[in-house]
Amino acid sequence: MNRKTVRVTCPSCRVLNTHEFDESSAELSCHDCDTRVKVMDSALADNQLVRCLVCPSTELFVRKNFPQRLGVAIVVLGFGLSCWAWYHHMVVMTFAILMVTALIDVLLFALVGEVLECYRCHAQYVGITGMDEHEGFDLEIHEKHRQQMARLSMSASETGQPG
Repeated sequence: MNRKTVRVTCPSCRVLNTHEFDESSAELSCHDCDTRVKVMDSALADNQLVRCLVCPSTELFVRKNFPQRLGVAIVVLGFGLSCWAWYHHMVVMTFAILMVTALIDVLLFALVGEVLECYRCHAQYVGITGMDEHEGFDLEIHEKHRQQMARLSMSASETGQPG
């Protein structure tokens, strides 16, 4: 059976924690500050994730389980090296670098698994069944949650409460 794990940032100390969970999980605790987050009721139904465990959101999206910054760094490095080769009139080397960069990208896309992520709290779920029922990233939904969080933090700063 697949291990179901969630990566969630602690609301108190902002440390990223990884937890295994199942239908009987009642809370998640931070490994650093021992803050406890209650698991949302009815988050799992028939062994499938219906909503986020740590926030009330039902809006989740599927993406590759790979650091985006590393992916961009690989592309930028390939582009920079190919520009250097082009500048030195090494045409074959230029295209070889671009092809190797593209091959690395295709291999990573094929080999790296997927993760289910919450738009609201950015909790990431690995090992979840039924991931194909969720859509990919939607900028409109992301922007809705981003603006909602900005409004909440702005109203909290106006009232003097922690955001």
